[in-house]
Amino acid sequence: MEIVYPIDAQFSDQIAALLKPPPPQEVQKYFEELLATRQCDGLKVKPTSHYGKGVYAETDFKEEQLVLKDQMLAGAQHSSNKVDCLVCSYCFCFVGSIELQIGRKLYLEQLGVSPHDECRMQKDCYNSDASVDEDDSDVEDQHASGECSSSPSKDKISLPKDVVESLFNGEMQLPYSEKFSLPPIVSCPGGCKENYYCSKSCAEADWESFHSLLCTGEGSKSLSTKALQKFIEHANDTNDIFLLAAKVISFTILRHKKLKGSCHEGKGKQVISESIDFSLLGEAWKPVSMGYKRRWWDCIALPADVDGSDEGSFRMQMKELALTSLQLLKEAIFDEECQPLFSLEIYGNIIGMFELNNLDLVVESPVEDYFLYIDDLPLSEKGEVEQTTKPILDALGDDYSICCQGTAFFPLQSCMNHSCRPNAKAFKREEDRDGQATIIALQPIAKGEEITISYIDEDLPFEERQALLADYGFRCGCSKCLEET
Repeated sequence: MEIVYPIDAQFSDQIAALLKPPPPQEVQKYFEELLATRQCDGLKVKPTSHYGKGVYAETDFKEEQLVLKDQMLAGAQHSSNKVDCLVCSYCFCFVGSIELQIGRKLYLEQLGVSPHDECRMQKDCYNSDASVDEDDSDVEDQHASGECSSSPSKDKISLPKDVVESLFNGEMQLPYSEKFSLPPIVSCPGGCKENYYCSKSCAEADWESFHSLLCTGEGSKSLSTKALQKFIEHANDTNDIFLLAAKVISFTILRHKKLKGSCHEGKGKQVISESIDFSLLGEAWKPVSMGYKRRWWDCIALPADVDGSDEGSFRMQMKELALTSLQLLKEAIFDEECQPLFSLEIYGNIIGMFELNNLDLVVESPVEDYFLYIDDLPLSEKGEVEQTTKPILDALGDDYSICCQGTAFFPLQSCMNHSCRPNAKAFKREEDRDGQATIIALQPIAKGEEITISYIDEDLPFEERQALLADYGFRCGCSKCLEET
């Protein structure tokens, strides 16, 4: 049975207008303005004959040269990763101190908090006697060839509770930890115990762009923090891609309010007509309009354990799941002037945009760097230092190396087309310690050449590559695939 959502019928023309791809000249102008704000000299976004648009070199790039650092439009740390890593909720750099990162993780483990108990974890962690004092705190390629560890491969040895709390409270300082200083923690402006930041500027930017509508604290601008909490719990229990969709809708609503406020300046209480209102919504939506979209339930890859004969049923289940998520979100942040954003068609396309264009968000842990530094100390110093650090490392096990992990949409990186013989790749360098996407040249790239990345493992056999790329809605015709046809 087909799902019919009332808003879709009521605002069908406006929904179609929002989902219509922008004209090429508007796309080019938008990305020219965006490129001017990025660390990416020598790039241009241009229309292509096959894929709509692509990124081209406007200068020569050398092998291993930085091609692009791209700030995300919206991103989120995986909820299961929040137990292991305390990071800025806006730029995703690690915050606090080496001691806090270690003590917090071990303290939560001793509480018995699982990676999926995010909400309880935050409240237990920051409202407990062992918590950080708020007055003091103001409270791809996965980095080279190494992957973030997600589970221990050996048994852990527990630390005494008082040692864990001393680390957590900042009462205990580890040797040489000052060499790995982190930004102090800044609390959420709305008072929630779920988002923390590395600076007031990040806190303000997140508040103004997304979080003021998605905050569960007393200062939240949402309609109902209880409804919002239900939405967050549903996303954590099902698919945290819904949290990204909520960020996009919040982002658009807040941009619409700013644009409308600017239009009203100097005009008193003059009422703006419905047609102008929609043009403002279209302008607020513009950054999102640039991303390639398909409805999520149409483009999500069929799981290996779902038989092809059950595909229709599976896709209907995904549509119903999206509808449930949307209804929960609507109860929390609905805005009457932005009603088309709460249509199932728009919501499905936003989720699909992330499904097709998202990039892994990876930030290497300074805790791993700290223990590697200790391991490299001269033997004359190492023995005494390890009397303190070895029991802590044993308590962490292989989990000491877990990095910040999440997913994000990067507007410029998402314009880069696929090739099974790419000339660039997403690669975190030693100095890349936040959530920005970093694209590095794999080989010399000549001026005028299209910059391509691989969406999949390009070393797979031809048929497997084509099957995986079919989920993105195209058949690859790159030079490698043509040679193997």
